[in-house]
Amino acid sequence: MPTIEELRERFKGDRFAMLTGAEIREAEPGRAVCAVKLREEHMNANNVPMGGAIFTLADFCYAVASNGFTEHIIVSQHCSITFLSPAKGSELIAEAKCIRAGRSTCLYEVSVRDDLGTFVAHVTVNGFTVK
Repeated sequence: MPTIEELRERFKGDRFAMLTGAEIREAEPGRAVCAVKLREEHMNANNVPMGGAIFTLADFCYAVASNGFTEHIIVSQHCSITFLSPAKGSELIAEAKCIRAGRSTCLYEVSVRDDLGTFVAHVTVNGFTVK
């Protein structure tokens, strides 16, 4: 099983997520916690984190949870995000959990909160195993 350091090195290949400052905090099979410290470039015209920044973190967290401990490549087949509240803190924290993993498909749930505990977004991801 890879260490957290090995996972961090592997997922440096997710170049867009790395540009946003996303980092892996915790990871185990079927679960991950990732975070990003909010910067000015994450904000929209209303000075709250842009939906794309929130979704990028959620998608990255799902990728770590679903791909971090397998030889297979699992891709997103369908994603749904519900934005619940504007983030008020200085950091976004996503937690991805596997709901069900089958032979060729999986279902994950990702919760995104800020460092003050504000529930910012709820994401569901259907994944597909490519190989």
